[in-house]
Amino acid sequence: MISPIFVGHGSPMMAIQHTPCTEFLLEYGSKLAPKAIVIFTAHWETDTLTISSTDDIYDTIYDFGGFPDELFQIKYPARGDSALAKSLAERFAAKGITTRLDTQRGLDHGSWVPLLRMFPTPICPIVQISVNPYLPPAEQYRIGEALRGLDQEDILVVGSGATVHNLRALNWGATTPDAWALEFDEWLIAGLEAQNLPSLFNYAEEAPHARMAVPRPEHFVPLYLAMGSGDPARKPSVIHRSYELGSLSYLAVSF
Repeated sequence: MISPIFVGHGSPMMAIQHTPCTEFLLEYGSKLAPKAIVIFTAHWETDTLTISSTDDIYDTIYDFGGFPDELFQIKYPARGDSALAKSLAERFAAKGITTRLDTQRGLDHGSWVPLLRMFPTPICPIVQISVNPYLPPAEQYRIGEALRGLDQEDILVVGSGATVHNLRALNWGATTPDAWALEFDEWLIAGLEAQNLPSLFNYAEEAPHARMAVPRPEHFVPLYLAMGSGDPARKPSVIHRSYELGSLSYLAVSF
């Protein structure tokens, strides 16, 4: 059994830097042997839930600019799994959730960067799923629920995003986390540990500094997707917490 997780993927630089988060990801990944990985990525936004469906090796997408050339030389040669993609579509359909299959798209950095740090060499097929950031948290959770039970099949479900992700608020000279970012994550952790879904779904009104932490929800909603896919009998557990540039959160949670 492999529990679903949410991971903060932060800057693309984590692909080549050594940080507390990258050390955590490598150690965590070394303990896992998934048969496949299903990853919701904040960097693929669609109105209709879209599932990568291929058996080929994915292209590596460099959906960023202004970074060192070294980043653009990295390839993450993971394969897809069209049979698993079809199975996921059937799961969503059973919940009344419309999907479409995509046979062309490669892995964006919301997928390949954290997976590279967890599994430097791909060890299993990967199926990438888009997010619709405009759906309310309760609906994101319901989408995740369609994937419950994959953990029993040793399929790792990953929500890849960030809890605090406000690029305009980055504190480039910071050596410690900003207080407001810590307060937001503390509120979130307390709600997760208490499994207080009504409050978590209403984070925009109840969480301190919610508008600062989540100016746009595309990086936040993978948390609900991963949470929904987990066994509700298991208490969520914080498995890593670190920060860069004052407020960029690398909080990781197991469900």
